[in-house]
Amino acid sequence: MAGFPSVKAAPFTYASHALALASAAMVLVWCVHFRGGLAFESSNKSLIFNIHPVLMLIGFIIIGSEAIMSYKTLPWNHEMNKIVHFTLHAIALVLGAVGIYAAFKFHNESGIDNLYSLHSWVGLGTISLYGIQWILGFVTFFFPGAPPALRGKSLPWHVLFGLFVYILAVATAELGFLEKLTFLESSGLYKYSSEAFLVKQHGVNIMLNFW
Repeated sequence: MAGFPSVKAAPFTYASHALALASAAMVLVWCVHFRGGLAFESSNKSLIFNIHPVLMLIGFIIIGSEAIMSYKTLPWNHEMNKIVHFTLHAIALVLGAVGIYAAFKFHNESGIDNLYSLHSWVGLGTISLYGIQWILGFVTFFFPGAPPALRGKSLPWHVLFGLFVYILAVATAELGFLEKLTFLESSGLYKYSSEAFLVKQHGVNIMLNFW
């Protein structure tokens, strides 16, 4: 636009990568150091739950955001970037599904009701929309592929809907961290402890990565 200086995307991309690495480190420190580790099978059911935030954050949100950026930031040709874009989204979707399975498994083995919270409702809706977005994108832009005119008309909606789903994923993560931290503090965790500070800082990090 005339009168406005151009802004290079590279610094923002590097910042997003750095924030993503910091977020991944934070969730691992929280779940491994403070919460005792990860396990699909354990007499300590909390270890089963710990898989949920790790996979949802690293898989669903971080890899999902990398998929969004890959389409425009990778140095390869259009077709290769598109393959990476769809592949990363597929990995994010699978890891997100496994993360949700871990939450259900934890609830079932701990005698806790499923789908009682706003976080769980919004989360299921988000991953369902993510799956629909991936399927529609695959058949429209990848295989078998829609006619060029239809692809051109669909692209802005594909981008807009993808960003909407990503915003929902970030909002769902924030709800999840708030819910878990509230449970922990209600069970005796000191509100100004290093663990509580880490979780709160993690939530801020996710928001910064989104922006």
